[in-house]
Amino acid sequence: MPAVATYDDDTAVTDVDKPVDVGQQRDCLIVIYHKDKTQQGKRVELSSGAVRLGRDPDNDLVLLEEGVSRRHVRVQPSAGHWVVTDVGSRNGTLHNGKPLAGVKRLSNGDTIKLGSVIVKYLSGLDLESAMYEEVYQLAITDNLTQLNNRRELDKELSAECGRVRRHGRHLSLMLLDIDFFKRVNDTHGHPAGDAVLAQLGALLRERVREQDVAARIGGEELAVLMPETDLRGAIALAEDVRVAIARMVIDLADGPIGVTVSIGCAEYGPQDADPAAFFARCDEKLYAAKSAGRDRVCG
Repeated sequence: MPAVATYDDDTAVTDVDKPVDVGQQRDCLIVIYHKDKTQQGKRVELSSGAVRLGRDPDNDLVLLEEGVSRRHVRVQPSAGHWVVTDVGSRNGTLHNGKPLAGVKRLSNGDTIKLGSVIVKYLSGLDLESAMYEEVYQLAITDNLTQLNNRRELDKELSAECGRVRRHGRHLSLMLLDIDFFKRVNDTHGHPAGDAVLAQLGALLRERVREQDVAARIGGEELAVLMPETDLRGAIALAEDVRVAIARMVIDLADGPIGVTVSIGCAEYGPQDADPAAFFARCDEKLYAAKSAGRDRVCG
């Protein structure tokens, strides 16, 4: 395990309910996901010295969660920037959804995952507006995958179905389920399952259009709502996503693994009495893909 550095005493740790001193324009780390919801929003300001993140109470940002090591991560200044290093944690660390190895420079908005806890780095250049934006994103985002959450998908689904009824536009939905996901968790541990979900989230964000709504709607179930897209277009995108996931290599602490997904697609039509009926019909297509042998698209 790497030696733990000596840390300055001037690191300021503040409570979530205390206002940010924008005049100081300090960068900070903010907890954006924690199983204990009261810990979300907890933050530590970055000034001139290194800060420690871990489970022990003498860390600068204390994260009481079983997957977090006593000494887990160090963030410190280097050449005018902040860098992050795993200091020998048992479960490892993810930086922007990928295993952290060596020293990595932090950019505004980067995420650091320790166990199930996710911490985000925010630049102090516009900290007040960044904090307001972060509070809003907490309400609509699944922080593990950085996709929209189920509540946001349901809101967009209702709005888009109404638009289709008024204007006769195309609207399609894609539901994805990771094949044998329980096997990943049982074999490699829950941090491995989290890494799989994080990388699938990143892949979806890269491949969908700006107007599409990609979301995590369950444990291993994802969705993409596609306005202005007919069924043929939805199936084409779904097949592209399926192949890309099948080819993806996910690096874990005990070696690389691969996963596949089953996908169901449907286009909103007159047979759908409401958004719930549309969703259920797409879910039936997903079930058909899984029943037919998995790693396939049904529409």
